[in-house]
Amino acid sequence: MKKRFIYYFTLFASLLACSDDFTEIAPIGALSEDVLASEAGVELLLIATYSVLDGQRNAASGNGFAQTGDNWWLDALSDDAHKGSTDDDQDPLYQMEIHNGDSANGYPLGQWSSLFAGVNRANSAITAVANAGDVDLSAKLGEARFLRGHFNFQLQRMYGNVPYITEENTANREFNIANAGPIWAQIEADFQYAVDNLPDVRQSAGRPESWTAKAYLGKVLLQQSKWAAALTLFTDVITNGPFSLNAELLSNFSAAGENSSESLFAIQFLADDAQSPNGNIGGVLNFPNPGPFGSCCGFYQPSQDLVNAFQTGADGLPLLDTFNASDVANDFGITDETAFTPHTGNLDPRLDYTVGRRGIDYNGYGAMPGQSWIRAQPQDISGPYLPAKNVYQASEQSIQQGTGGWGQNLSGINYNIMRFADVLLMGAEAAAETGDLANSLAWVNLVRNRAKNMSYVQNEAGDAPAANYVIEPYTVFADQATAVKAVRHERRLELGMEGHRLFDLRRWGNAETIMNAYIINEGRTIPGVVEDFKPYTAKHDLLPIPITAIDISAGVLSQNAGW
Repeated sequence: MKKRFIYYFTLFASLLACSDDFTEIAPIGALSEDVLASEAGVELLLIATYSVLDGQRNAASGNGFAQTGDNWWLDALSDDAHKGSTDDDQDPLYQMEIHNGDSANGYPLGQWSSLFAGVNRANSAITAVANAGDVDLSAKLGEARFLRGHFNFQLQRMYGNVPYITEENTANREFNIANAGPIWAQIEADFQYAVDNLPDVRQSAGRPESWTAKAYLGKVLLQQSKWAAALTLFTDVITNGPFSLNAELLSNFSAAGENSSESLFAIQFLADDAQSPNGNIGGVLNFPNPGPFGSCCGFYQPSQDLVNAFQTGADGLPLLDTFNASDVANDFGITDETAFTPHTGNLDPRLDYTVGRRGIDYNGYGAMPGQSWIRAQPQDISGPYLPAKNVYQASEQSIQQGTGGWGQNLSGINYNIMRFADVLLMGAEAAAETGDLANSLAWVNLVRNRAKNMSYVQNEAGDAPAANYVIEPYTVFADQATAVKAVRHERRLELGMEGHRLFDLRRWGNAETIMNAYIINEGRTIPGVVEDFKPYTAKHDLLPIPITAIDISAGVLSQNAGW
């Protein structure tokens, strides 16, 4: 004890003898406000903000898989997909799927926490710009406000009533802000600033330019049904912007096609660097099980309803009103050893780039054999289909496997938050809603003609298409109602299994009708659906405000109606 006393006394006396500068030395491994209040510091903060686009960060709250930035699990709340796997694996998501979730569920909390982390990081960059002095950092500020707009847009359309956290709130650590109502005006202002201050030419992969901001502002207006204002922006982007469709739909879901002319804004995943993998932790769940990918995990299975939507008539057009009158042939409950004939009717060729189904080549791995690649079929509510867009091609497997630790590891396929086909169809929707049937028809047909002229999935011999693919462009939209219906259906065909469907249904205001009909129709293939699902009601048009967030706010936050 005596030796310890002498040691500490000597140390204390030495500190007193030092100059006042001793305590002002910057700590190693930390960044001071002075360093951050510079162009280099702003860039560091921007990179930190981009890094949370995938939802991943230290000390996150809620379910870890719910934090993913690709919205895959929100598709499982729509008529496009089932959670997949066994019902008790990620049961919180299963409860959300069957309309039995509550405000304590870890999935809404996972998204809430990660999106607000993005808002706060963007706010820190905005503050650093303000503190940087006379340096012109308006373009950097445009990036920061674009990113804040993105995170707040996601929050707004998921939860409906969210607090608006400013850069002043973040700087002062004032986070208990009331959620008094929509924050659309603030989101629009951020994207408008980005439109006005970002460069017209993309500076590097993953960063937005002014054209991307203009398209995203149009998306924000579209979500509010501000059709005319949205149409003006989309017309400019489509007519004058630098974007175009890839010749092949598949290019949007392969390493070779990343950051192409069709990609406006994408999460930059990387899984081919063992030293610094940055793969998609959400996508890691969604590969076939076991299949050629190991022993995990079998989530995110397309619905029969989605598959049926790809049926076409003799004229090559979708069956807009009758696609669910009969089902595309499926092998639910049929073992691999039992003979099965894939559907012989007319199909849109995009089906087999969206969905893996028995007897059809699956991303270059050969014909999908059936039950043996489906983790839980037929015991649980999972269905007979596999997701395809988020699963890497066999030809790229060697560069798409990271160090995730199990099965297929982490997927490095970029996720397109927005691609040009989406912009064309949003433009077509705004045009249809305002009576501009000519542009609506033209833009829908650009998407359909790409699908018609692209390479089709081939049979096992490689000498013919794998199915009876029949697709043609529309010749005319007879009236506005037909145009609106056609555009809405086209969005489902082109963007299926990309995380858009739930938000489309909410925007159109028909989610309750569509979802309750879906439960009945899906029960023809998977009988347990009708038994397990509860009715979809108006409250499900928004996610619940997480009870954890309400508790932490000491009651400042209020809950959404019905939850």
